[in-house]
Amino acid sequence: MAGSKSYNSQANPGMMVPTTNVWDPSQIESLEDKITPEFKEVLVRLYQNLNIMALAVNARDTGIYSVQEFLNGQTFFPNPNNTSSSPTAPSQRQVFRTTVNTGALPSTATITIPHYININSGYTFTRIYGAATSTTTPEYIPLPYASTVAAADNIELWVDGVNVNIRTAADYSAYNVSYCILEYIKS
Repeated sequence: MAGSKSYNSQANPGMMVPTTNVWDPSQIESLEDKITPEFKEVLVRLYQNLNIMALAVNARDTGIYSVQEFLNGQTFFPNPNNTSSSPTAPSQRQVFRTTVNTGALPSTATITIPHYININSGYTFTRIYGAATSTTTPEYIPLPYASTVAAADNIELWVDGVNVNIRTAADYSAYNVSYCILEYIKS
């Protein structure tokens, strides 16, 4: 997978439901003499209820873990560093998610896997986590991993400007499948 995967709101809106009027009001106006005031009230209430439902659906955390950048539905408080008094400044910051296939864990080594996120100084990570699977045992561990046996058996997980990094302090090569989930804000 080469190249960047920058967020394109037209290509992947995060499955958000539109909250604007999608009906053509001219159709109702052309039937003006045939529609009772009561029916008009029903249409207004129907539109309001659909808008309330769209807002509620859009406020959820989407359970999609794609290798493509995805707007996941989480929102964070306004950026405290944004001193703009513009009324158009966003009040909440959207969280994006991508999943990185990090493959097999190493034996007492560090692996680096590109995440393909075009990170700049405005990015803030909110969560970095994952899991590893040994398909032969089968056994499963979280990433990062804090061993209950010895601190020397821990697994570190971190992200830099280019890669997901995993450092093992013991032989974890039996864990031949692993995924890391990265969630971040862009402002």
